Amino acid sequence: MSQSHGNRSRLYLATGLLAATALALVACAPPGGGGAADDGGSAAPTLDGAPTCGEEDVVLDMYIETGFPLPKELADEFTNQYPNVTFDIREDQFAVITQNAPRVLQDSPPDLMRLPQMSELASSGLLLDLDPYAEAFGWTDWPASQLEQLRVDDQGRRGDGPLYAMGLNFSMTGVFYNKELAEQIGMTEPPATLEEFDGYLAAARDAGLTPIAQFNGGATGGLLFPLQLLMASYGETAPINDWIFQKEGATIDTPDNLAAAEHLQGWVEDGFFADDVNSMDYSQMMSRFIGGESVFIFSGDWESGNLDTQMPDNAGFFVMPPLEEGGNIGAMSAPLTYGISANAENPDCAAFFLNWVATDETARTITVEVGGSHPMGPADAFMPEVAEGSVTAETLAAGTTINDADGAMDFIANATGAIYAQSWTPNVQRLVAGEQDAAGLLSAVQTDYEAEVGQ
Repeated sequence: MSQSHGNRSRLYLATGLLAATALALVACAPPGGGGAADDGGSAAPTLDGAPTCGEEDVVLDMYIETGFPLPKELADEFTNQYPNVTFDIREDQFAVITQNAPRVLQDSPPDLMRLPQMSELASSGLLLDLDPYAEAFGWTDWPASQLEQLRVDDQGRRGDGPLYAMGLNFSMTGVFYNKELAEQIGMTEPPATLEEFDGYLAAARDAGLTPIAQFNGGATGGLLFPLQLLMASYGETAPINDWIFQKEGATIDTPDNLAAAEHLQGWVEDGFFADDVNSMDYSQMMSRFIGGESVFIFSGDWESGNLDTQMPDNAGFFVMPPLEEGGNIGAMSAPLTYGISANAENPDCAAFFLNWVATDETARTITVEVGGSHPMGPADAFMPEVAEGSVTAETLAAGTTINDADGAMDFIANATGAIYAQSWTPNVQRLVAGEQDAAGLLSAVQTDYEAEVGQ
């Protein structure tokens, strides 16, 4: 690892682990040519062996989500190993990418793009079919569950069909807590049940602390994080995934989800969120939590390295507890999804980069240290050691717990291209403002969903 990369990594993780030696270069192969259109209308490349980035200068155009260091850290290390490849990186907030994705993929197609939602993008022919790369690089030998969420059939339904994306890692959401503040309210270990968690939230409020600082301002409905986690506590995760994947007849408006939404509404009415939750953005949430201004936040393991650095030994993590011990648990656990535009200038190099992220030991170390989550790739692939007791160690262990419980869900904001900004977010904001109730929220979202997917 280069000196410059070592310095950058230490900004995000306190463990100071040294990366392992990089894997050798994949043998050169001719670039892939354009192939026939698949069922979704996007071109599938014709390959002769596993492609590389070659030896000529290449500039990969990358469109990423603002505020997350992992893709830039990976890009820097890739250039360190392959100096002929540099990156032109554009950044936008997740909500902006959600709104602009079709236009960007059509008018200024990037080589690599953070994908907020895949169904319409794939079925519209805007994403490249990656199945030929999966065969060439051996992705088909990985655990099938890693790629299932990234497949889209010719009806726009996810879970089957051609592969249209790859993940930089498996991210997962849960509850971060400030250990010092938690001790003040009598919490010395994570709650075992939802009722116990409710008690700690009330204790924090009664002690004059802010129980939860949660982003929910602008076009980013951050209350979806606790809402979906509550859905997993009240019911099975499979029906939620069916809804996200647009399975015929699926609905989000179920008795279990209504109970979860009513629980969230109760948290709002009981004063468990910061007073300005509807104007708080993501960066403000993180700043307040790191500054000791809230006991809990709902976020993802992508913050683990940051918190190990900013709050050494003072931040903890747990999955949302079940209704009763031994009950349902679940988390949004999905690949950090990146696709290649159907009209990308450098698709072979972009695919080679995605394969490198999953298989190179240095890249996998960065994914764990900076991203705080499990890399994609073969089941027996290299994994770096992490410091015992670190937040990163806790999030990785929680990921294993969720996998063992078969409780992984995609994010409910990813069900359609417009459902996040145009339905979920305004409805949870109205819930906070007292202008919407739990039943009305789910009914409104389901109506908007059916109008968009044509059910």
